[in-house]
Amino acid sequence: MNKEVYDEFNQPVYRQQLPTGLSLQMIPMSGYHKTYAIFTTDFGSIDNHFVPYGKKDAIQVPDGIAHFLEHKMFEKADHDAFDLFGKLGADSNAFTSFTQTSYLFSTTDHVRESLNVLLDFVQEPYFTEQTVKKEQGIIGQEIKMYEDDAAWRLYLGILGNLYPNDPMHIDIAGTVDSISKITPEYLMETYRTFYQPSNMNLVLAGKLDPDEVVEWVTNNQSRRQFLPAITPERIFNLHDPAAHDVIPFRSLTMDVARPKVIVGLRGIELPDSGRERLHYKLAIDLLLDVLFDDTSDNYLRLYNNEVLDDSFAYNLEMQRDFYFAYFSSDTDQMERFADEVIAILESADQQIDAARTRFNEIKNAEIGRLTGLLDSPEAVANHYGGSFFDGANLMDEIRELRSINLNDLYDVAKRFIVSRGISVFQIIPQHR
Repeated sequence: MNKEVYDEFNQPVYRQQLPTGLSLQMIPMSGYHKTYAIFTTDFGSIDNHFVPYGKKDAIQVPDGIAHFLEHKMFEKADHDAFDLFGKLGADSNAFTSFTQTSYLFSTTDHVRESLNVLLDFVQEPYFTEQTVKKEQGIIGQEIKMYEDDAAWRLYLGILGNLYPNDPMHIDIAGTVDSISKITPEYLMETYRTFYQPSNMNLVLAGKLDPDEVVEWVTNNQSRRQFLPAITPERIFNLHDPAAHDVIPFRSLTMDVARPKVIVGLRGIELPDSGRERLHYKLAIDLLLDVLFDDTSDNYLRLYNNEVLDDSFAYNLEMQRDFYFAYFSSDTDQMERFADEVIAILESADQQIDAARTRFNEIKNAEIGRLTGLLDSPEAVANHYGGSFFDGANLMDEIRELRSINLNDLYDVAKRFIVSRGISVFQIIPQHR
């Protein structure tokens, strides 16, 4: 077992790769009563085109299968994993993103039993025609519900502009039509390909003994046989890596009280190594704070002129193979909001010059925010970056953030902000 001590945080991190290939990371947090565990496979909604385990020819599975599989994993022939967690007093959940699926629990007692439930239900699939058909109805209703959610439609709308020919523009849950094509055979083929232990990682944080956890997980894994590890062969290439296919503008009419607008910025260039990607991401986060946080001159000016309001939000999403930022608000001045945001982005160098005196304050505030997350087992475990960020954890993020200087902001602004990668999507009230 590998042990690394982060002296400045008085925090050890233990890492172990099991013979099955499963990557295990443990962060024992002194004085805590809660234990949090998250079990993740490197498989998400964009991984719908791949070569199945043990075969030579690629297949394309229906959109939404990763999310569907997440739902189905909890249900077994004679029980539901949620019920088992409930009897142990543990809270459990799961989520699917574009590039990963995660299963998790938190508890203050019965850690070993809860960990066994987590490993067992994720590693023992059960699919039948009847249960798949039932789930199609449940998820179909969920999809229809989100079709009436204006915030979700706004988000999907800008993704449709930024990635019109790539799977990111498709709802993670799929469509009612696509999930109707999911079969037990598709689910099993997908499961065998991506739910191999070598394609998964397990992270625990909080009250735990690393030696005990390794023993518990090893004993659990020894009860089942796994297929030989094979790296999943994904068939994924951006339709246009240079982003010439970005749609500059679209709009949608919905029954909403106020207009909504979102500006998207698609990244084109992504560093090759994991730690370089982490540095790049953190530098962009700081750049966006310099340009748009609620202490900036830009925000205050636009707020005072009622171009944006308290609904204003911005975020950077960086995942395997793609990344983008977005800026959204409810506003009666949709065109001006978009024009102002784009102008700020395209004059980033001048904006950075003007904010030189604020840079250290913004950076220190972000360091303080991330340091505060060290008090949360959930945050500590969820910040594990997996292979995409070369195994970085929350403490690695803080260390990397400290190394960023003002010149890094000029660099990422030049690399990230490209005019052809900018797009606008509006939701217009029906009565307007």
